Amino acid sequence: MDARVSVVVEGGQRALNSGHGSTLDGGARQFLNQQQQSLQQQTQIGTASQLLAGGIAGAFSKTCTAPLARLTILFQVQGMHSDVATLKKASIWREASRILNEEGFRAFWKGNLVTIAHRLPYSSVNFYAYEHYKNLLQGMPFLERRRDNAGKDFSVRLLGGGLAGITAASATYPLDLVRTRLAAQKSVIYYRGIWHAIHTICREEGFIGLYRGLGATLLGVAPSIAISFSVFDTFKSSWLSQRPNDPPVLVSFACGSISGIASSSATFPLDLVRRRIQMEGAAGRARVYNTGLVGTFGHIIRTEGLRGLYRGILPEYYKVVPGVGIAFMTYDFIKLLLSPNPN
Repeated sequence: MDARVSVVVEGGQRALNSGHGSTLDGGARQFLNQQQQSLQQQTQIGTASQLLAGGIAGAFSKTCTAPLARLTILFQVQGMHSDVATLKKASIWREASRILNEEGFRAFWKGNLVTIAHRLPYSSVNFYAYEHYKNLLQGMPFLERRRDNAGKDFSVRLLGGGLAGITAASATYPLDLVRTRLAAQKSVIYYRGIWHAIHTICREEGFIGLYRGLGATLLGVAPSIAISFSVFDTFKSSWLSQRPNDPPVLVSFACGSISGIASSSATFPLDLVRRRIQMEGAAGRARVYNTGLVGTFGHIIRTEGLRGLYRGILPEYYKVVPGVGIAFMTYDFIKLLLSPNPN
């Protein structure tokens, strides 16, 4: 779900060279010039600086929204070991009050260190893989035969982003699982930190336990990125073509927030199932789901109803609206700072 903010979308630059530039109005031409300048700046700062900017942006965004992220995780795994009466009483403010009273204010950031440890390499792998896959896909015969540049750019972006997200998720998945387990702990502490959690999981569940839920994660990554990038690009292109003088950073914040909502709405059930599978056998508890991904979906629907698949969607919305926007804004700002010729 979180790969959605790893790349600033470029597009539209080919229109200036397509032979139709004379028909563009001033606003559209200014927007396309801004897109070209963005691409030139992206090239100037180099791959290493670009990856650094993405990693810092992701880590900063996650830190800002960590309390809401933890509330989301607690709601997502709530149905595993809670009775119906407890589920009906659940609310964001009640759970937030419980954390504050029982665990203290700092507990809202429980698991954030591993989140940052996960986000930095995740963003780095995602950026590198995206550029690699994008260059690879641009030379593919089935895409080169397309006459419309816009359609080709969209296809390359969509496929490249999906493949990059899958690559990054696979490479850094154990840290994602550890983050979930640390954040899901309440007053009883079973895992005492990142390395203790990794050691305990390997001892009790085997090395494969670090990859529990990977299938559900990979199934959610591709559509999440596809929806996020398509919505972000559509809104940003439309916005800047109509209002080219608006600050691009603020436009990125607004459009990123919208894309985050769209992506989360579509892929939240998969994310919830992923969290539940990640928590299987955690802290020595008995396994709840033993029927795989499809069986877990069925079990949740039978015991909690369709609403159970969207348990925690409200704090998720509260998280992604500022979170995705902050990540885009931070990325643009750091990219500007690292540019050798800042404007």
